[in-house]
Amino acid sequence: MIVSATLNSAKAIIYTKAGNGIQASFTVCLGDITELKVDAIVNAANCRLSGGGGVDGAIHRAAGPGLLEECKTLNGCATGEAKITKGYNLKAKYVIHTPGPQGEYPKLLENSYMNSLNLVKQNHLESVAFPCISTGVYGYDFERATKVALYSVRKWIQENGESTPNMHIYFCTHNRSDFDFYNDTIVKVFKFQSGDMKS
Repeated sequence: MIVSATLNSAKAIIYTKAGNGIQASFTVCLGDITELKVDAIVNAANCRLSGGGGVDGAIHRAAGPGLLEECKTLNGCATGEAKITKGYNLKAKYVIHTPGPQGEYPKLLENSYMNSLNLVKQNHLESVAFPCISTGVYGYDFERATKVALYSVRKWIQENGESTPNMHIYFCTHNRSDFDFYNDTIVKVFKFQSGDMKS
């Protein structure tokens, strides 16, 4: 089902589906990922895990200095890989850091989503929020990156859904056009019907 809602002052549309190998819930939201109260948020990090601009900088600022101190112990992270830290001052319990590709490399971007979800599973988490990885300064076209994100998540859920039946995945956007495109695309990728949605 699809629900139109307000989530921590962010606009959100919620989708649920069981069938065709998909057993999970999804929320597309328009707002600040650092305000989401979920088990983990994903940070579109750099390979040094040193903080930076965009969502990376916003997450570090909201989490406080403890996040950077823990990141310094992780010896960086390769593009497409993922590492997990505590959430510190965030509403999320954990932060999953994944450096997406600089430029359009779909397999590396897929790896960022797949490896982030692997950490969600390994740490027995049930909710995770993704930003739009590799868009912005990393130069990935937003619409193409969105399709890679959604097809990657669908693939992961189809391969792992039976062991994570209560998974709730959030896709956090920061402007209305991105929000609308995500909602249009998620319906097509997951083949949602009106009965899968509530508003």
